[in-house]
Amino acid sequence: MAADMPTVHACAVLVGAKAVLIRGPSGAGKSRLAWDLLQSGLRFSRLVIDDRAIVEARNGRLLVRPAPALAGIIEIYGLGIRRVAFEPLAAVGLVVDLAAEDADRIPATTAETTTISGIILPRLAIGAGMDGLPLVLAALRTVQSVI
Repeated sequence: MAADMPTVHACAVLVGAKAVLIRGPSGAGKSRLAWDLLQSGLRFSRLVIDDRAIVEARNGRLLVRPAPALAGIIEIYGLGIRRVAFEPLAAVGLVVDLAAEDADRIPATTAETTTISGIILPRLAIGAGMDGLPLVLAALRTVQSVI
């Protein structure tokens, strides 16, 4: 079943009840941001997948899971591949795009969502070279205001 499902080049970390799906080009810092989220002191966080995520739309939610060969492993720069506790399945609640060309100080309304497998999700665009952790934490800990 999992072999037939679409995959995305991404990492995912379960934070509370929903996963943060981290996308971006090779070298953008996906694994680093995933590790930073795991070490950030959030009340609950657990790796879902590092590198290749299986995604599936089901009942109006986007579900993410690891490919069996990658379950429970993460690449930590300077240490290599390491084994960690992981969550076998999670619903995505936020998509983070690293090295996003449309990242801006005040994002355009069109940049605030993305659609994956027909599911519309909140999106955070982070520019190349920016430290993503503070922005992701702010997105998770605040409510969007309308000016």
